Amino acid sequence: MLDVRDLIKVYGEGEGSFTALRGLSFSVGKGEFISVMGPSGCGKSTMLNVLGLMDRPTSGTYIFDGQRVERLGDGDRTRLRREKIGFVFQSFNLLPRMTALQNVCLPMGYAGVGRRERLERGQALLARVGLGEKAHRTPLELSGGERQRVGIARALANRPVLLMADEPTGNLDSKTAMEILDLFSTLHGESMTILLVTHDKAVAARSQRVLHIMDGKVVREEPGRATPNP
Repeated sequence: MLDVRDLIKVYGEGEGSFTALRGLSFSVGKGEFISVMGPSGCGKSTMLNVLGLMDRPTSGTYIFDGQRVERLGDGDRTRLRREKIGFVFQSFNLLPRMTALQNVCLPMGYAGVGRRERLERGQALLARVGLGEKAHRTPLELSGGERQRVGIARALANRPVLLMADEPTGNLDSKTAMEILDLFSTLHGESMTILLVTHDKAVAARSQRVLHIMDGKVVREEPGRATPNP
């Protein structure tokens, strides 16, 4: 699914430049659940921006779903990101004046899905994450865990092949965090490919493999507890 080789990302030029990725290399197989850990400033956010097709590497090779993507034009990158990648954020990133259903339907509108199908799919996704009865509530009327469930439903709206999660339990209490991780485990069991960034060892342990990043590259790998998909 992902094959990253010798990715380097440099911001700025000359003496004021900063190298965020320093030869990042790893792969993620289809249906794998991978966690990434590392201290602040190690390159995790830059990695997500590059792998999520929101930024370009300075050099190196990035193959996503069988396609070399690091030099694609902006239009092709936008299309791939919209159609094949779902994002889950620590701060949820929901629009506060929209209902849960409207938030989930929003990416489908950008993808050109018709209104009736958007509503049907959105309602089904909210039911899937346990919020079918709260579709018409706004984020301010939901708990943190419920907001994150809406965020996950929204990430699944365009039926992505890869789910990328940036500290998805960082703003949740421990009980709610485990409930969200149970949902990720369910998605993994349905063969969803997941790349999750976290500072929490207990969260990382729920994946199949844990990659440790330091100074912009993978320095260590260890197994998690998740069972590989057949």
